[in-house]
Amino acid sequence: MNDQPTGMHHVSSISGHIARNHAFYTGVLGLRLVKKSVNQDDPGMYHLFYADAIGSPGSDTTFFDYPGAAPGTRGNHSISRLSFRVSGREALDFWHARLADRGVEVGDVVEVDGALTLDFVDSDGTPLRLIDDGGSGPAHPWARSPVQAAFQLRGLGYPTLTVPVLDPTDRFLTRGLRLDRARQYVAPDAPARRVHVYRMAEGGPSAEVHVAIAADLPPARYGSGSVHHLALRVPDRQALEAWRGHLDALGYRNSGLVDRHWFESVYVREPNGILFELATDGPGFAVDEDAEALGERLSLPPFLEPRRPQIEAGLKPLDVG
Repeated sequence: MNDQPTGMHHVSSISGHIARNHAFYTGVLGLRLVKKSVNQDDPGMYHLFYADAIGSPGSDTTFFDYPGAAPGTRGNHSISRLSFRVSGREALDFWHARLADRGVEVGDVVEVDGALTLDFVDSDGTPLRLIDDGGSGPAHPWARSPVQAAFQLRGLGYPTLTVPVLDPTDRFLTRGLRLDRARQYVAPDAPARRVHVYRMAEGGPSAEVHVAIAADLPPARYGSGSVHHLALRVPDRQALEAWRGHLDALGYRNSGLVDRHWFESVYVREPNGILFELATDGPGFAVDEDAEALGERLSLPPFLEPRRPQIEAGLKPLDVG
């Protein structure tokens, strides 16, 4: 078994208005819709995947469609912020202007944990952050994006978790997932709170999990704008099976192997209730579509394919406001 996951794989959130969500992530943020599918557990609703030009692991943010869902509430036992990487102060200034011009709630460029950042919210109110990664690591800009290549989102950064007590989550991250304790910093919006950073692989924004301690907050409530889970990368099924055995041996109850068609997964909740996923790098989004046409038609896993006519008939076009 690899000693650690190798970085972020994807994150999944909840949208109460999937057409507005689609317009925001493709039209405002300039990401590529790489997979248009449905919730495999409830196929009457969309599940959309946005990523870089090739749908590479670590660039992918997904949304479950819950039409009319009430807004979620912020608080404990939650993934409280997601982030994306950009390169350089000029990119952050570009994004500040672009988001403000489009009426998006956006903060100022500030330094957090030694890096320049920009906080904003999406069309459902999901808290997001852009991080200057200094141009480190690969990037795959999309030629058809409305955002010029130099300023495009380069992939996922770190998620921030909020929990009331650190110890159970710390044990899960260090023993269960074998992440390393890296450092601490003061939460920018609450100077009395500490944020603990856990590193995997070589570290950096795409290979970290940040954990904020906030004993004074009530529990979060799921709804539109809430983050459902985060997924970390493992190379293949053999590694995933080894991770499942490792979690079993430590007493962390998990889903066992789940085939999501484009990758395989194991799901596990850490003791503060936050859902983690370990997901394989392959086979990838091109397993059932031409790489040049990703996301252009409804893609279904094989077990749902016989129901395609009924599923398609029940879905609204994404350009409906």
